[in-house]
Amino acid sequence: MSGFAPVDEQMKILARGAVEILPEAEFRERLQASRDSGTPLRIKEGFDASAPDLHLGHTVQLRKLRQFQDLGHDVIFLIGDFTAMIGDPSGKSSTRPMLSREEVLENAESYRRQVFKVLREDRTRVVFNSEWALKMSSVDVLRLSSEYTVARMLERDDFEKRYKGNQPISIQEFLYPLFQGYDSVVLKSDVEVGGTDQKFNLLVGRELQRGRGMKPQCVLTLPLLVGTDGKEKMSKSLGNAVGIEEPADQIFGKVMSIPDELMAEWFDLVSDLDAGERAAVQARLDDTSVNPGQIKRQLARNICEQYHGAGAGESAEAAFDRIFVQKDRPDDVPEYHLAASADGHWLVGLIAEAGLAPSKKEARRLLQQGGVSIDEKRISDEKYNLPATSGSTYLLRVGKRRFLSLIVD
Repeated sequence: MSGFAPVDEQMKILARGAVEILPEAEFRERLQASRDSGTPLRIKEGFDASAPDLHLGHTVQLRKLRQFQDLGHDVIFLIGDFTAMIGDPSGKSSTRPMLSREEVLENAESYRRQVFKVLREDRTRVVFNSEWALKMSSVDVLRLSSEYTVARMLERDDFEKRYKGNQPISIQEFLYPLFQGYDSVVLKSDVEVGGTDQKFNLLVGRELQRGRGMKPQCVLTLPLLVGTDGKEKMSKSLGNAVGIEEPADQIFGKVMSIPDELMAEWFDLVSDLDAGERAAVQARLDDTSVNPGQIKRQLARNICEQYHGAGAGESAEAAFDRIFVQKDRPDDVPEYHLAASADGHWLVGLIAEAGLAPSKKEARRLLQQGGVSIDEKRISDEKYNLPATSGSTYLLRVGKRRFLSLIVD
């Protein structure tokens, strides 16, 4: 007798939180065939190694993959080390710069390490699409590109908008969905999971499989997590991401900074509460007599404990209260050493180099918005040079939660 749960039970779990399952009837058939034969489905999802860390936005899909695993299916975690060099055009209004091979490999290694904070190692196969993509000849690429027309590519929403707006679209970007789809051919995936912005790419994989006489994969799309700014999709490049390997106190503080109206979505997408617990939280959110800050603390504790273990949420909450309620300086401020210099150190560059902002552009924005202080004195001049006399020390604060002890050697 099959060890798989009945199809209706699996559907109830897998459909929860999904935006679309395409085609749903075929998906049910796949689940039934899997149960009848006792053979796990191959569930694929690809993550381009375009940034060094996984964040909570990635975990929306990872948590769905974990549900498939807990139901007895196998996950193919595809690290897009080849496609990351092209750059996924999904949702982009301009062509993305290509990453170097070295940057991609460094990012890929961090993905391989972090993914098992969510997935089960015993039901996960980690693969890199460079294994087959780099072996393709120019003739292979030409044959692949002949399988889709420019007209079909322009059906894609972001390409259509850019085309109508006279914004450039490179041929390289047209190749991206084809390479992603070809991954599904190579891996013989039964189901591919992705965000709603990936729908076109996932369906390309389905078409390429069908064109080769394979049974085409089903597609399951999930919502995109809005970042801490309350506006844009979570992205490290936008500075609105919460990395799953960040220290617990930083995770707690970032979660506490999200707009109140995001709480219901975040509880649904990135907490590990069951359906009954989420319903209880929603009742509290709907109760205007309940302080939303207390509910947000529950969310922050929950997320900290998922990625840092039991007790991490309470410790992070205590650290948060010391800084923001009691107005104390944190106990353990990391040190950053600077060379003595008669000219000082440009603060914008220093913030970016120390990793307190993803770029100099973001560091400038933080200064302009009043989010940077030296020894609790706000600095807003983006040309400010920090005096660098040997033996000097400074306490740098960026935003509300990030501190650095600057030591001039």
